[in-house]
Amino acid sequence: MRALIVVDMQVDFCPGGALAVARGDEIIAPINALMPRFDAVILTQDWHPADHASFADNHGAAPYSTMQMPYGPQVLWPRHCVIGSDGAAFHAGLDLSRADLILRKGFRPGTDSYSAFFENDRTTATGLAGYLRDRGLDDLHFVGLAQDFCVAWSAMDAMRLGFAATVIEASTRAIDLNGSLDAARTAMRDAGVTLA
Repeated sequence: MRALIVVDMQVDFCPGGALAVARGDEIIAPINALMPRFDAVILTQDWHPADHASFADNHGAAPYSTMQMPYGPQVLWPRHCVIGSDGAAFHAGLDLSRADLILRKGFRPGTDSYSAFFENDRTTATGLAGYLRDRGLDDLHFVGLAQDFCVAWSAMDAMRLGFAATVIEASTRAIDLNGSLDAARTAMRDAGVTLA
């Protein structure tokens, strides 16, 4: 069975938000239109405490700089998607009525979480894989924000866990930080992800 995984379609990632992805709001209507074609719809939601380790201002560092964390290099982001904030809410245009599951990620203060399946330490699971397997959902299609980070990491982890993974590129947008989009597309292809 097929599932649509809608990644982080939140206010802070859309134009005007704290970590806006250019033209991120343009994909909301196409995502809504895709939802009825799938057996299940899963929404992920970035959900950070105010003291989160990935926030540049918590380190007195410049946004988009990199810092070494116990789990490896970490991009330091502008403060975004703080738990309970307006910016953490789903974009008002997103159809929430079709969501079978809302998965919150990145809520542990010391570890970021790009993937819908694992925190950035690559070992702490979110529980999504078990949910999908229990429901017989093995053909996963990914849309949302941002293609070169959370979408890509999620799709590659899906492949690593034995799911089929497709990224619907027309319904994603990228940050493209220092060539990150081309790198992510290459990494996804190398991992066996279908770019449609």
